[in-house]
Amino acid sequence: MDPHDFRFSTQISHLALDIGGTLIKLVYFSANGDHCEESRDGSIFVCSGCSVLQGRLCFAKFETRKIDDCLEFIRFNILQQHSSVQHPNGTARDKLSIKATGGGAFKFADLFNEKFGILFDKEDEMHCLVGGANYLLKTVPREAFTYLDGQKEFVQIDHNDLYPYLLVNIGSGVSMIKVDGDGKYERISGTSLGGGTFLGLGKLLTKCKSFDELLELSHHGNNRVIDMLVGDIYGGTDYSKIGLSSTAIASSFGKAISDGKELEDYQPEDVARSLLRMISNNIGQIAYLNALRFGLKSIFFGGFFIRGHEYTMDTISVAVHFWSRGEAKAMFLTHEGFLGALGAFASYKDQSHNKDLKSHHHTLQRANCSGDNFRHIPVTANVNDGETIECSIINRV
Repeated sequence: MDPHDFRFSTQISHLALDIGGTLIKLVYFSANGDHCEESRDGSIFVCSGCSVLQGRLCFAKFETRKIDDCLEFIRFNILQQHSSVQHPNGTARDKLSIKATGGGAFKFADLFNEKFGILFDKEDEMHCLVGGANYLLKTVPREAFTYLDGQKEFVQIDHNDLYPYLLVNIGSGVSMIKVDGDGKYERISGTSLGGGTFLGLGKLLTKCKSFDELLELSHHGNNRVIDMLVGDIYGGTDYSKIGLSSTAIASSFGKAISDGKELEDYQPEDVARSLLRMISNNIGQIAYLNALRFGLKSIFFGGFFIRGHEYTMDTISVAVHFWSRGEAKAMFLTHEGFLGALGAFASYKDQSHNKDLKSHHHTLQRANCSGDNFRHIPVTANVNDGETIECSIINRV
């Protein structure tokens, strides 16, 4: 989608960026101009010295390697909303500060400053991941769900029994974070085998150029052509004594050892499927073992590796189910890829925002959403048109 194809008819503010090794995630507030006073019971809210601004949280994503597309999106759709920030010739007159997190907040800081006079107010990556997850789990209905055997079921979150939980964020690599409360967390484990591994090996082994192309290719593959199964070793039977079915994977890519084939002899969709299965299984197993190690009942998976992809979620769920003997469940998040950006966005409440965007303190008050309002589109597209959360922001004068 061309950045010019999307128009904002409302005021944009509170832009927050999470710039990772593979993707750039954006969250921003789009006000509809309505102010209201809401109550504690959901109808009227009285706030001395403040107003409630109605609008939506909006989400967008770009490939980091196509950062120029992101810059154009910001220039055309956001900076244009604040014409006082720029001279008519497009050069920056005043410095504009926005929240940013992720490694790219350091790597690309000079680029944003040179292009638009934007200064990054950097927030810690892990802190933002946890803050974003906590916000979604405590605020947004129908955010968490399970997916197993083709069945998606939303999970009702008990806010009084949320902590501690394990947050597994699957980006280019994987971080596993024990969350004990707001601002209370510890990175307890991780693995370098994540989304970057899937895309990197996938590009080497197939002709795919993007994550979503590789993911779509895997949908049509059969990993059993390449993976060595228990049944391949035991003559088609289960190894029931230790609870392994004949269809369990004994060795990922194991059949390539004895097949006598070269890479070009295999179908690329089978290679992609085996690769996705290998990485997803590994993440699910390590996640459960860490949850077991720290006695954590809940395991939430986030990050754009998942993409709402059914096979990925099912593989992770099966791994957690197998290793826990059915005692634990993998849970996924509707806004899985925007945790860091949401956490950076939420940090605006702690201080006044730059005057060119907003001159007051802001606190996110509530969010209402329906699961039917969300959908995932390819990462190569610029805007998730369906990815919004209705919300209110309190303007403290």
